Amino acid sequence: MDHSTDYSVRAAYCHHRASDDEIYNTICRIVEPLERSLEKIRKAQKIVIKTNMAWPPDRIRYFEGRRRELVDDSVMRAVLKLLREHNSAQITAVDTFFGQPEDINYMPLLDEYGVEFINANKPPFRLYDVPGGGLMFSRYELSECFADADAVVSVAKLKNHAFMGITLCLKNLFGLCPMPPHNRPRNYFHHIIRLSYTLPDLGLITQPCLNIIDGLVGQSQHEWGGDGHICNALIAGDHVISTDACAAWLMGHDPSTDWPTPPFRRDRSALKVAAENGFGAVDLDEIDFQTEVEPPLAEFDSAEPDSKETVRSWRKTMCEQALFYRDHSQEMVDKYAGDYIYLQDEEVMWNGPDPQRMGSRRGLTRGRPGHALWLKFVDPDDIEKEHFEVYERNLEKLR
Repeated sequence: MDHSTDYSVRAAYCHHRASDDEIYNTICRIVEPLERSLEKIRKAQKIVIKTNMAWPPDRIRYFEGRRRELVDDSVMRAVLKLLREHNSAQITAVDTFFGQPEDINYMPLLDEYGVEFINANKPPFRLYDVPGGGLMFSRYELSECFADADAVVSVAKLKNHAFMGITLCLKNLFGLCPMPPHNRPRNYFHHIIRLSYTLPDLGLITQPCLNIIDGLVGQSQHEWGGDGHICNALIAGDHVISTDACAAWLMGHDPSTDWPTPPFRRDRSALKVAAENGFGAVDLDEIDFQTEVEPPLAEFDSAEPDSKETVRSWRKTMCEQALFYRDHSQEMVDKYAGDYIYLQDEEVMWNGPDPQRMGSRRGLTRGRPGHALWLKFVDPDDIEKEHFEVYERNLEKLR
């Protein structure tokens, strides 16, 4: 699978007990062929890096001596060292974080390489238009730090995800979304139907030019509290979608599949959605992919907490409620402007300024747990411009 294409990915063997020097040398070896990535890194006056590491120190879980759910310190150190080898410019690490800066578990690494940390959950923010108009929304509010970024780097862990099937470099970008009181609650985007399209939107806005996946050890079933596996691999690519597609293949998944094929048990594959819309590729024949390791790296699959019938019902009723809102948007604005609403079976079950204070969603369903609750901010100005045709297309497929 070695072709001249718009996408390049490299995967290498690296023992999970390797030294920091060995990990750094492996990272260098798989990044060196990524000429498009390195060109942007070298020319950049500002590099923004998003890594899956911000977590309370007392809740970090380990497996075989490595971080099981988060990017390992040794991998992050290698990435920062590589960036500094190629550029002495400003490097900024960004993530949403609720604690104090001194509680950020990788702050010593950032200090070591002169990297500042920006909390994506705090202002200043900026509205970013999605190139091409967006797949789920036309614009998103994110940290202002991306406005003058010349290169973005995504560093992620090799994991399954109960909701999205996999969580790699693209899903890693979800941590950029600010939360209340400045922006929408996390479950506004992390919603059946929406998230599969929101993730490519975030990729289109940030355009990570270097994507690195820590596969020294990985985790299956769940994104938190799943099963640890030794994988002995590191992966790097110059496009976020194609990097994740190759990593999914190494996990034993077919990256060209979609809901309801495992591991995409609850929602559509965000990788497939992106590729269908011209952002990256999931067909490995379209990727310059060279690997020293073979699939499956371990026994990977997502958990199946809900029946296929329940998931199908949620997807169908979610689409129906979104389209009901679209067709009655003026009535909703007249009555609920400035509020969030939960719609179920064409009825507003709850409204208020803060959905995080509404209590149990289960209690709102009134004995209809298979009928989805659709959350919407009723904005008279319609700043986000949701693409309701997404619901039409998904509903048509369900029918």
